[in-house]
Amino acid sequence: MKKLRIIFILFILFSGVQAFAQSRAELERKKAQLNKDIEMINNTLSKTANNKKVTLKQLNALRAQIRLRQSKINTINSEIRLLDGQINENLNQVRSLQAQLKQLKEDYAAMIRFAQKNQGAYSKLMYIFAAKDFNQAYKRMKYLQQFGEYRQKQAKYIENTQASLKNKIALLNKNKQEKDHLLGDQEKEKNTLGVAQKKQIKVVSSLTSQERKLKQNLAQKQREAQKLDRLIQREIELARKKAEEEARAAAAKAKSEGKTAPNSKNNTGSILNSTPEALKLSADFVSNRGKLPWPVANGVVTQYAGMQKIQNVTVENTGWTIQTNPSAAIRSVFSGEVRTVLNLYGYNLVLIQHGQFFTAYKFHGSASVSKGDKVKVKQIIGKAGDQAEIEFHIYKDKQELDPKSWLAPEE
Repeated sequence: MKKLRIIFILFILFSGVQAFAQSRAELERKKAQLNKDIEMINNTLSKTANNKKVTLKQLNALRAQIRLRQSKINTINSEIRLLDGQINENLNQVRSLQAQLKQLKEDYAAMIRFAQKNQGAYSKLMYIFAAKDFNQAYKRMKYLQQFGEYRQKQAKYIENTQASLKNKIALLNKNKQEKDHLLGDQEKEKNTLGVAQKKQIKVVSSLTSQERKLKQNLAQKQREAQKLDRLIQREIELARKKAEEEARAAAAKAKSEGKTAPNSKNNTGSILNSTPEALKLSADFVSNRGKLPWPVANGVVTQYAGMQKIQNVTVENTGWTIQTNPSAAIRSVFSGEVRTVLNLYGYNLVLIQHGQFFTAYKFHGSASVSKGDKVKVKQIIGKAGDQAEIEFHIYKDKQELDPKSWLAPEE
């Protein structure tokens, strides 16, 4: 029973260490990614540090930086809670091992005392010869042999338990040092966060004092965004008309051959699903909802879809604005066909059709695909410019969708 208790304790120790290591590794990986994202935003902010003109882009970058630092602090807090749990668990296991060791030593001491009283060869022989018969004498001889083996095993158990106790105490001390280090990181991040929040207040104040000019700039951006949306809607409409023509041609051909005309909408309500290939592409796109890769390998969202308000100035964002690295590769989030590649206001616009769905990519830099090209998931379609920013949009027919529901979750 004692042996089983020791094995059980060692198993618990091993299992706990494994689970802790896995959880800690996940948190460390998340923290490393947050550090990369923060560095990316810091590079963006450093480029505007010497620019006396405060911009909305600077404010968005600051907001993203604050969001990332808060997420990092939350991650550090999770690590600290995990370590606290591990420290408490280790303390309990140390106490259990100490109690087990104490009992083992007491039992071993009792055996030693008994052995010392009966250690003479004469005593052992007398014990054997005092048996009633040969069977009892044989059993007494085996008992003395087993008793000696048991003493050796008990000594080994004590040795193993002492080693486990020593290792667990070392791990406990390591946990405490790691916690002290994390607490230092946490305090540093809180201080840095406070500086960023003060800077944000200053930028907001500056933008508010330039409210008239800000409204003019935002109005211009809204006009550009509306023109972009009209271009996208026009291309989607052209795709619809093309699908209608192909459906009519297929129906006419089926009629001339005496066959049943195919259902142009395939029970989906959209002419864009008029072919089996388009229907499958749409279905595959839907099945990957919430799992689509990002249009850049590394990026931070600086503007989400929805209304953004700065004091008395309100602007509606469609799609996401993602900050990435200069010259970063821009990728298709799904397989499809390039519907158009345009240059607008110094931007490149790439629109890709995925059956009933469309994705749009607006960025400075260079495009590496042309209209009609077939692309695969994560295929490079261009490179970001020095501003390292990309606008990303998703449409179902002509209805724009929030990328948050479709792209894989942020780290």
